[in-house]
Amino acid sequence: MTAVLVAYAGRHGGTRQIAEVIAAELGAAGLTVDVRDAADVAGVEHYGAVVVGSALYYHRWRPEAVRLLERNVRALAERPVWLFHSGPCGPGAATHQVSLPAKVALLAARIDAERTATFGGRLDPATVHGLIPKLLASGRRAGDFRDWDRIKAWARDVGRRVRTRVAL
Repeated sequence: MTAVLVAYAGRHGGTRQIAEVIAAELGAAGLTVDVRDAADVAGVEHYGAVVVGSALYYHRWRPEAVRLLERNVRALAERPVWLFHSGPCGPGAATHQVSLPAKVALLAARIDAERTATFGGRLDPATVHGLIPKLLASGRRAGDFRDWDRIKAWARDVGRRVRTRVAL
């Protein structure tokens, strides 16, 4: 049995990179980890714990992450689950806490997920599409606002909690 699933959803690779760092920290804690795009996760039954992350776009989670939670509510409620999202950009983004979107908050309550972590995002002018994102990416919100030390510390805490709550 693989102990932990780290699933992510995003458009430009920033959330995937966060998921990979989380997985590396969990692996360093001695856990077996699968990192998968949320769109490619059919079920979570083979995992003792699950981490699901999504990029935030206009205060919304990516649909593939929401679908993963919706399709697996019963199984997720039977194991520890941690959620994270990334996306605040600009000054102060690394410490800005963002509430879950309403639909995701209801799902989180149904599965009894742990407190959600918010991580700063990355807004790269070279990868954005559309008028509003391009305008945002040309101002103070452009750049990489991910705090890798904070992400790693959160992942280490998740690893400690998994080890105390899941029979490996």
